[in-house]
Amino acid sequence: MVNLTIDGKTVSVPPGSTILEAARKIDINIPTLCWLEKVSPTGACRACVVEIEGLDRPMTACNTPVKEGIVVTTRTENLALIRRQVVQLLLVNHPLDCPVCDAGGECGLQDICHDLDVDFQPYHAEDVAHGVIDSWPLIKQVPSRCILCEKCVKVCNEVVGAQAIVVRERGERAFIDTHDGGPLDCEFCGNCVAECPTGTLLSKPFLHKARPWEMTKIPSLCTYCGSQCEIEYNVKNDRVQRVTSTNGVTVNDGNLCIGGAFGYGYIDSEHRLSGPLVRVDGIARKTGWDEALEMVAGKIREVKSAFGPDALAGLSSPRLTNEENYLFQKFFRTAVGTNNIDSEARFGALRSLLTLDAALGLKGSSHSLDNIGRSDAVLVFGCDATAEAPAIDWQIEQACRKRSGKLVLANMRRVKLSRYADSFLQYRPGSEIALAKALTRILLDRGLADLSFLESHVENFKQLQRDLQDVNLEKTAEATGLSPLLLEEAALHLGQAGSVALVFGGDITKSRNAEEKIAALANLALVCGVLNGEAGGLFPVDEKGNMQGLLDMGVFPESLPGHRKYAEARKDFGTAWGTSLPEGGKNAFEILEGIEKGEIRFLYLAAANPLNFPDGGRWRKALEKLDFLLVQDILVSDITALASVVLPGTSSAEKKGSFTSLDHRTGYLEQAVSPRGDARPDLEILGALYRSLVAFPGPLKQEDIFKEIGVLTSLYEDAGSRGRRFFSRQSFRPEKGRMQYIPVREEKPADGLQLLTGKILFHFGTTSTFAEGNLEVSPEGYIEIHPRDAKASGIADGETVRISSELGEIQGRVKLSQNLLPGLLFAPYHFRALDAQKLMPAGENLVEVKITRV
Repeated sequence: MVNLTIDGKTVSVPPGSTILEAARKIDINIPTLCWLEKVSPTGACRACVVEIEGLDRPMTACNTPVKEGIVVTTRTENLALIRRQVVQLLLVNHPLDCPVCDAGGECGLQDICHDLDVDFQPYHAEDVAHGVIDSWPLIKQVPSRCILCEKCVKVCNEVVGAQAIVVRERGERAFIDTHDGGPLDCEFCGNCVAECPTGTLLSKPFLHKARPWEMTKIPSLCTYCGSQCEIEYNVKNDRVQRVTSTNGVTVNDGNLCIGGAFGYGYIDSEHRLSGPLVRVDGIARKTGWDEALEMVAGKIREVKSAFGPDALAGLSSPRLTNEENYLFQKFFRTAVGTNNIDSEARFGALRSLLTLDAALGLKGSSHSLDNIGRSDAVLVFGCDATAEAPAIDWQIEQACRKRSGKLVLANMRRVKLSRYADSFLQYRPGSEIALAKALTRILLDRGLADLSFLESHVENFKQLQRDLQDVNLEKTAEATGLSPLLLEEAALHLGQAGSVALVFGGDITKSRNAEEKIAALANLALVCGVLNGEAGGLFPVDEKGNMQGLLDMGVFPESLPGHRKYAEARKDFGTAWGTSLPEGGKNAFEILEGIEKGEIRFLYLAAANPLNFPDGGRWRKALEKLDFLLVQDILVSDITALASVVLPGTSSAEKKGSFTSLDHRTGYLEQAVSPRGDARPDLEILGALYRSLVAFPGPLKQEDIFKEIGVLTSLYEDAGSRGRRFFSRQSFRPEKGRMQYIPVREEKPADGLQLLTGKILFHFGTTSTFAEGNLEVSPEGYIEIHPRDAKASGIADGETVRISSELGEIQGRVKLSQNLLPGLLFAPYHFRALDAQKLMPAGENLVEVKITRV
């Protein structure tokens, strides 16, 4: 530790600390404008100057390192004069437009002028400021207001890693712009706007909507993805005007992505469902809640009476809260009397959970996300982390750019993180298992695995060693399209690291043979040492907001809440709920088949849309055959057009409840605005249906349901209290002899032209396609194609083409891209007009296709 004295107070800080950091430790306030804790110091504004005994000139506290024994003074008449002059120079030619500037009332420049008594301007200079830049989507730039603190540039480069903006020109002509003055090639996360201390960078959707003091800030969670960043809804007149987050005290350290910063527009979309709808003789009409609920309850009784409870089924959603999903599964298992319940997790996240549980005893991620940021190496396999969980991207930036960690990226496509990868493994589609097994073998062959850990914790480790001897690295190189040297390099990065984080996502979990691929990654994780350290960990990623919570609540036929196996715990829960629970139960695949065969006649969709599932065309045909389709959702869509009854639910801004992040951190939603129109919270809708079928349904209020979950499961036994991030489950601790090596067979790499569907950064499910901010950046679907494939087919950039598989065909605009290997196409699944999921076989995300010109 380094000892120094500041304003007569002694303080000890670690070597490398700055004077500003030392002063903050003992609550001494030094004025700053350009300093931001989460980025490197700039020293641009000079407002933080201090005097150091023995030096003849003041020094900037934000970037001057401490030294043993120095004596620092932060407040003298000379320093006050210097600071006033510094701010006065910043104000030269600064426009006096505070009355119409959106930063008014929360402007750092206003604050420091007030604090330093800067009340006149003695300096004058020619105004050479660049003109207003109003051509960027979502963000307006007013260079005349800029003080060149560079916070925006640093957060864009160091935290987000987008490298979208720079300081152009020099001296008094300097301003913030893109590298070449061209269009803004950006992630549109809004963090530059959030960190701007003046009104230079502005949110266009928020422009002139409200003053800061007119709005109420409601703490909540962003539920767009599994990261679940802590946010504040800024509300005026019962409308969300903007979304912000606070540095230093939130789990996301104030950072947001486009979804959090600009994706709130769907809350007040013109397509919101504002009241119940019933369809009579094929015609939909508006109705009241009493009629709609009675029609639903009556139909449930009718179908149960005529065909038995197994003629009914339900699909729920990761859009719902933990309490809502808990009540959904309880409603079906007790009031309806069937275990025919599932969700879209069947096509991704559930495969991961079941496989990792069997192999490692994991029920999701092993550690909290900040473990990634502390890792010495990160392997991202089959995951576009920037798109699927932006907070993981930020942690990777911490580990591999701010620190000296190594990044190994394995992906079919070149994604944003490719630019920072120490080893980029762009593998051929279908070669994931071969690649994982090759890396595992190299680690063992080079003596880079912790054999003592493996021998004590992996029951069949000897079998793993034997099986890996059959791995042929030359054949792997041929199958993956990667050189043996590149495979060796990647393995060494992982094997030589003290701690490793392994992240995998939708390209793996939503693919054909996903369970085998996940098992291969679990085997690799064991040998990498992912689970035997304080840093690192294993992180399966699903892009949907409350996917972990949905699985925790047991919304699938194999499990009850708390990951209790259904067959084993059925009697225990039946006793607790005062009824006998049904046997068996159909999953999503079986529900689809049951509808097709006429066995299932009633389907309840709670915020779920099977038309967006793989093989969506087959689902549409099945749903059209149903006797009764109940849809509970918030937006008008093609699924509501098929419904017998539509019950309007609420967005996450309009209700209370808990959500569980992908790393088992459970946070709380606060209601920020009233339900739109005559919509009701989803929990209230479920409770009303429950009461209509059961005289004494048990707890129906959010707080009471949360308590019941805590009593019947071990999910919340570690609950603490820290604001709305009220508890986080303990990190995974491997048990000796508990973990299993799972043998897997390599599959043949895909042949022919292949179409991959997946998530893009600018959209989240289909909900964000109802948000103006997201649509301004990404308004429609497209088909990404390598220039070589386009040339072979005679196709030009921007041209409309027809893509067909055995299941159907779609049309879309071509986007030429070098990010793909020749032979691979990519289409985002978010857009209903494109309907790319229609081409996919059930439970898959890759299919052979043909491409023709329209």
